[in-house]
Amino acid sequence: MIFAHPESFTILSSTVTQDGYGNDVPGTPTETPATGAFAPAGSTELIQGQDTVIANPTVYLTDGSPVPKATDKIRREATGETFLVDGQPLVFHNPFTGDEPGAVVRLERVTG
Repeated sequence: MIFAHPESFTILSSTVTQDGYGNDVPGTPTETPATGAFAPAGSTELIQGQDTVIANPTVYLTDGSPVPKATDKIRREATGETFLVDGQPLVFHNPFTGDEPGAVVRLERVTG
């Protein structure tokens, strides 16, 4: 996808190692730059005994941007917000031209 004014994102890929007891220990995340468009979506507010808000925006990455894994996070550089990748990102394939103009990435952010 080609955008006249794309936003900057950072894909945060974390490696996991194990300590001497076999427990998972998250490593330092690898930061990979990407560009695309941020599409806000609705959110859900849980109000029964908690103040939790769950937001589920979508990012449309430009052609040539790396495709994150389902275990990665994405930081939106314009706001500094970090989101979890929700499910497997999908690469759009145009059946008429064969082009793959970018990936569609669903995100999730839980606050509160």
